[in-house]
Amino acid sequence: MTFLKHPDSVYIGGEWQAAPHREAVINPADESLLIEAPVGSAEQVEAAIAAARHAFDHSDWPHVPMAHRQALMSRFLDAIDERRDEIVRMIVAEAGATQMLAGFLQYGIPMKHARRTVEVASRPPVTSLPVELTPNAQGTTTLGTGVVSREPVGVVAAISPYNFPFFLNIGKVVPALLAGCTVVLKPSPYTPMEALILGEIADQVGLPKGVLSIVTGDIEAGRILTSDPRVDLVHFTGSDKVGEAIQAQGAPTLKRIVMELGGKSALIVRPDADLAQAAMAGLGGFTVHCGQGCALTTRLLVHNSVRAQFVESLKGMLGHVKIGNPSDPTVSYGPLIREVARKRTEQYVAIAQDEGATLVAGGKRPAGFDKGFFFEPTLFDNVRNDSRIAQEEVFGPVGAVIGFDDDEEAIALANASDFGLAGAIYSTDAGKAYEMALRLRTGGVAINGGAGTMLSDAPFGGIKRSGYGREYGEDGLNEFTYQKVISFSAK
Repeated sequence: MTFLKHPDSVYIGGEWQAAPHREAVINPADESLLIEAPVGSAEQVEAAIAAARHAFDHSDWPHVPMAHRQALMSRFLDAIDERRDEIVRMIVAEAGATQMLAGFLQYGIPMKHARRTVEVASRPPVTSLPVELTPNAQGTTTLGTGVVSREPVGVVAAISPYNFPFFLNIGKVVPALLAGCTVVLKPSPYTPMEALILGEIADQVGLPKGVLSIVTGDIEAGRILTSDPRVDLVHFTGSDKVGEAIQAQGAPTLKRIVMELGGKSALIVRPDADLAQAAMAGLGGFTVHCGQGCALTTRLLVHNSVRAQFVESLKGMLGHVKIGNPSDPTVSYGPLIREVARKRTEQYVAIAQDEGATLVAGGKRPAGFDKGFFFEPTLFDNVRNDSRIAQEEVFGPVGAVIGFDDDEEAIALANASDFGLAGAIYSTDAGKAYEMALRLRTGGVAINGGAGTMLSDAPFGGIKRSGYGREYGEDGLNEFTYQKVISFSAK
């Protein structure tokens, strides 16, 4: 299966350059070779930064009317949509996403967000401040006011992970370019194709040279991007441990950083909840994309009066999960990304059992899968909230059920975490759920399933070890700008 027109090259300053090294990218479902992907050199990463810096400082890209950038980015998105089926196949093969997940969440939602971001970019770039009257030394009154101008922050290093690569590549590149920034995009070595294809789209629509570069590479490539003084903003999605390193690497240049990191989000099930609905949400909280999602609700806080019934319902649902190669459209649950992820999941299963948790279902590699990095969806009950399985991000298909006796305890348990990205509450008392949501220390809370979609105008991000800054909507667009105040008085 051929995916890329330039399978051996990185995209620098509007040109394709052959990389000095190649690395196998494999399908996590069957371990077949997808591509010998390019691995950019340190010199190529440096060249990409230089191209982005030159394009920002010496071209008219940051200064052209917003309508021009909106039109160009709309053509960019149109060109992506023309290749939708090809990209969805790429997501299935490269990231191991099921076909439903690939088409709806990994492709459809980011494109919805991107289209909305193009619309949001029409907001006034300059806003007025209130008039102030100030007595002056001449015995008269000064009529003073000013404006606030939002301007592009500069060169952006966008670093994306392997779990939702197309989603996050689009979520970084589109708002950055709309804001007038220039971008160097570095994808995960596991999923480079979903980034490199954007270089082909950039060529097709005539994106100005240097405005977007795409480089692949290892830890050293990332270190260059996060420490180079020519980079103004690092926009990163990944683990909290890598986030620590990026913050340290950016500190000497006081670089702006936006980071969306890990999570250990809580789903609270009150005693009056619709248990069938809550159990279905609980199932998704640790099985969607094999548990490889930072905002997944992997801590299931369930009122003790309904906990046994909830666990039994969830156990029954797990029996209907179809594990397999996601190239099969009937499969609802695919593989982990690599063997290292599967081994990590196995280690946490052992840790949970050592800590006294009760294994309800799963806990092992499924029978009959000689190829691929599959692991059964795994559920534990009788989990202590202070245990490692409840506090540390597994990034694998493991759900932990924790009992509580009243709302105050549920809130305390949910907040007793180093992370704060997402959350959910199920209750037929929507008002009480709303009151509880206001007290949860997290970036977002969904009540009874939320809005039915990921809202494109909603700022997304976390607190504590889940990172800082926001993505999507006007807040996400503003992360790629800085504010300049221009003041003046009437004369």
